[in-house]
Amino acid sequence: MSVYVERRGRGPELVLLHGWGMNGAVWQGLAQRLEADFRLHLVDLPGFGHSPALPVHASLDDWATAVLGAVPDQASWLGWSLGGLVATHAALRAPARVRSLITLASSPRFVAEDDWPGIKPAVLSGFEQQLAEDHRQVVNRFLALQAMGSEHAREDIRQLRDSLAQKPAPDPAALAAGLALLGSVDLRGCLSQLQLPMLRLYGRLDGLVPKKVIALVDALAPHSQSHVELRASHAPFISHPDATAEKIRVFLQPAC
Repeated sequence: MSVYVERRGRGPELVLLHGWGMNGAVWQGLAQRLEADFRLHLVDLPGFGHSPALPVHASLDDWATAVLGAVPDQASWLGWSLGGLVATHAALRAPARVRSLITLASSPRFVAEDDWPGIKPAVLSGFEQQLAEDHRQVVNRFLALQAMGSEHAREDIRQLRDSLAQKPAPDPAALAAGLALLGSVDLRGCLSQLQLPMLRLYGRLDGLVPKKVIALVDALAPHSQSHVELRASHAPFISHPDATAEKIRVFLQPAC
């Protein structure tokens, strides 16, 4: 299966993977700030935007394989939220193909446990139950959660909705599959295997990836760098695009 990829800009290759419920159009503002320095590959994940869906029970490996088949052999990867899981798995699965890894408002384990902060299991299960009834309403609720805490929350939500409307609505089965990945994937034990340059970007006000995650991942991936945008929530590249673009540029350009 081939996923849809929009390509723009020139320079070193950079693959961008969106989060749950969204599509590649969400990167438009950030892309405008990076396309003079990088050849961007804006991916629609399987079942989102213009990409066909994978089978319902497809694994994270299946998602990563689909993207690997559509992007350059040598590229840096940036993944937001769910896209961060896909990008991290791709780096683990095909280390020779991923030059650098950037995760944005992402976590190796999204669900909260006794010793790990994250999304409460009841919240995820509630989304899963509501998908069958009204998947559009679930997406809207998730957009609101992503912007919660941001100083520009209303504007952030508007931009996310505008991006979503630029392409076909997500496949309901892909929405369910994405939620299942968020609820089940645990890459914590694999992070020490990553030997590539890695940058982790966070929003201090993020309610989906709490700031307590940062120190825990520091310990799991001591070779990585991290940065926290103090006034951002779950979409720093929407609320603080200039600062986010600059962090990406500074991290990637020395390795070019």
